[in-house]
Amino acid sequence: MKELVVISGKGGTGKTSIVASFAALAKQSVLADCDVDAADLHLILAPDVRLSEEFYGGKVAAIDPDVCNECGICCESCRFDAIREPVDTNSQYTVDPIACEGCGVCKFVCPVDAVDLVDRKSGDWFISETRFGPMVHAKLGIAAENSGKLVALVKTNAQRIASERGLDLVIVDGSPGIGCPVISSITGADLVLIVTEPTMSGQHDLARVSDLTVHFNIPTMVCVNKWDINPNIYSNIQEWCEDRSLDVVGKIDYDRSVTEAQVAGQSIIEFGNGKVPSEIKQMWNRIQEKLLG
Repeated sequence: MKELVVISGKGGTGKTSIVASFAALAKQSVLADCDVDAADLHLILAPDVRLSEEFYGGKVAAIDPDVCNECGICCESCRFDAIREPVDTNSQYTVDPIACEGCGVCKFVCPVDAVDLVDRKSGDWFISETRFGPMVHAKLGIAAENSGKLVALVKTNAQRIASERGLDLVIVDGSPGIGCPVISSITGADLVLIVTEPTMSGQHDLARVSDLTVHFNIPTMVCVNKWDINPNIYSNIQEWCEDRSLDVVGKIDYDRSVTEAQVAGQSIIEFGNGKVPSEIKQMWNRIQEKLLG
């Protein structure tokens, strides 16, 4: 089994559009949308959800009103102002779950053990079927934590499904940036494709995320999407990649038909036979050679 992870140094480079195109070209692979903070692969692949599970990735404080003696020590000690004082004689100390960070200070200082830390629901994850094969994806809750843990859960189930169904490829739509969810996305990958764009921020963030893959010794390739919007910066990126022995396997033109395909709920591979589909097919062939190589 091989695992291809597509990431980007910044959001909006076209990473998910390329993953959808790879899914169309691979035909039978397991897809994993690990951009759990802002998942959008489902917008193109229209998955039919077969299994939905809740994800608990953090803790939140809870006060037992039957034990609490209303001393107020927890309220005084909470640096996040998550403990609410009684508003009248008929109310009690309560926890604001939005403000609570689950740090446990309130539990530590409570003299009567009235505070406990309970599991907090942080999101949901799903196993679905798409027209290109099975897909594992997730939705992290607003301001929820432990996205890296949720990414690991998505990847583990994608690998399990691939093993059970005898599929030899997992295509991962990774998170942008260089944080914990990105590290979780690329862990165990056989090949990483970084999608960038010919802008100053695209060039800067390409350098950061490629340093990450080099640090973990993961084979890495680069795709420059919409290269023709700034040929000068594209040339700089190409020279920079050559200096660091990074193979630029994709050079994708800007084409409005890509947006039109998204509006139609299709990958550009399905939508038309123009220049961009041909460029993506060429890139896919080179990636396959590397994976099988």
